[in-house]
Amino acid sequence: MAEKAKQAEVEATEAQAVEATETETQTVEAPVVSEAQKNPEKFLKDFNWHNYQEGIDEVEDSQLKEFEKLVAENFVDTLDDEVVEGEVIHITDRDAIIDINAKSEGVISLNEFRYNPNLKVGDKVEVLIDVREDATGQLVLSHRKARVIKAWDRVNAAHESGEIVNGFVKCRTKGGMIVDVFGIEAFLPGSQIDVKPIRDYDQYVNKTMEFKVVKINHEFKNVVVSHKALIEADIEEQKKEIIGQLEKGQVLEGVVKNITSYGVFIDLGGVDGLIHITDLSWSRINHPNEIVELDQKLNVVILDFDENKSRIQLGLKQLSKHPWDALGEDVKVGDKVKGKVVVIADYGAFIEVADGVEGLIHVSEMSWSTHLRSAQDFVSVGDEVEAQILTLDREDRKMSLGIKQLTPDPWTDITSKYPVGSKHTGTVRNFTNFGVFVELEEGIDGLIYISDLSWTKKIKHPSEFCNVGDKLDVVVLELDVEGRKLSLGHKQTTENPWDKYEEEFAVGTVHKAELTEIVDKGATIDFNEDIVAFVPSRHMEKEDGKKLKKGEEAEFKIIEFNKEFKRVVASHTAIFREEEAANVKAAAKNAAAEVKPTLGDANDTLQALKDKMEGK
Repeated sequence: MAEKAKQAEVEATEAQAVEATETETQTVEAPVVSEAQKNPEKFLKDFNWHNYQEGIDEVEDSQLKEFEKLVAENFVDTLDDEVVEGEVIHITDRDAIIDINAKSEGVISLNEFRYNPNLKVGDKVEVLIDVREDATGQLVLSHRKARVIKAWDRVNAAHESGEIVNGFVKCRTKGGMIVDVFGIEAFLPGSQIDVKPIRDYDQYVNKTMEFKVVKINHEFKNVVVSHKALIEADIEEQKKEIIGQLEKGQVLEGVVKNITSYGVFIDLGGVDGLIHITDLSWSRINHPNEIVELDQKLNVVILDFDENKSRIQLGLKQLSKHPWDALGEDVKVGDKVKGKVVVIADYGAFIEVADGVEGLIHVSEMSWSTHLRSAQDFVSVGDEVEAQILTLDREDRKMSLGIKQLTPDPWTDITSKYPVGSKHTGTVRNFTNFGVFVELEEGIDGLIYISDLSWTKKIKHPSEFCNVGDKLDVVVLELDVEGRKLSLGHKQTTENPWDKYEEEFAVGTVHKAELTEIVDKGATIDFNEDIVAFVPSRHMEKEDGKKLKKGEEAEFKIIEFNKEFKRVVASHTAIFREEEAANVKAAAKNAAAEVKPTLGDANDTLQALKDKMEGK
């Protein structure tokens, strides 16, 4: 390069000498154009900068001014941090030599061109001066930095204008994808990939897609792009067109967009509609995924929509014939049918006897027993059962079924199996305030009134006497075949102890016992485990005038005994009062027998009585 500059200097000197000679010999000639003016780029390129700076080659002032003018017009100012365009003039194993029309060529590492493996000599590239001169006097350029600067300019412009840009999806990241846009890593949120939920993000990796720049954070150098925005723009037009043509009963094709527990969302081409779970199938289903799957194409019918047509109700089952309409005409009341239990409620169970055709078995039709229980005691969901059709309403599409009708009615021969007075053993099934329900067999229940539980015990509630599930011996007291009622008794299975007590504790009999408890208006005495007698207060007085106390033992006389009401009343006072009366009566009788009064004695007695009355 130095030799070229020296040769250029010699040629320039010779040219000047020739021009000077010609000027002296000729008087009037055309102006001479110098080599520098003819080819300024060649002159600048070949000029020996080193000789000029060292003072070896002298340059006239006029030529120096012309030279400085050419430099300003043709050379790049390396002091400005601007992105300039350069040309690849040579490629080595490690670097690319770039001519940017400056004092010297620049060098860029080939690592910065990894994205462009087809780089060749003659290609135009954008560069930024990284180091103005290295140790060898060459410029160190950066293509990567130039790309970043230009990329930000392009991204900002695309954001302002709304321009659609191409981006390369590099990889997945938390919440979305990383996209290369003009060399800048931009973030693509998962919600901005498509209008429908994305389940497989990997399908987009290493793909080039169109995006719209939706947000730029200059402080943190963040760029957010969206592919969904482009789709929505197209969909919005389709949506307006579809909504404008919606009519009830219209059949459209859609794609399953989302499945929930309560229904299925269908994409009708930009407009979403909902098929409720009850409108998916005529048969009962537990979850919509039993009928449809994601991305499945379906024909659906429009059932209803709101005024703005933003909430669209769709149906799938309405496109097929109702199962009740397909039910055979030969099916009638009294027929036996088989089906599967699909739903159980407290009041009964629903049986699917055909696809979409259900019948109800009320709990009262599950057993001949009058003691109603839960339907779960008889059947479970999924059970295959046989039943008889009790009612059939094709117009209202209702059917009632019965299971107990398939077995004989136990009340048919009730009089022979359970005649009045017969003894049996039953199971306690339920309590009421007034008695106990006892089941003799499936379908045969009887009631024991609380008064028929015990001969002696005073029972306030049946739960004091027995528990549900207990076995009890009973006697049939009454039988009402028409009313299907059976009256039972438990105490009648044993002898009435009050028949014996009626003699033992007869009125006038005396018994020795301890005063058990002081109660209102008297006290009680426990003669035995069955006989509890009542002692009124006035009958608690002793011979000395004092009253009996709790725990004090004494003799008591029975003054009342009522077997029907199990009432016994006793008295302690009656014992000594009766003795006094007997003694007085006996003394008077003896005195009358021993003394025969005379008329004189009578007169003396009357006189004494008269004197007493007169106070003498």
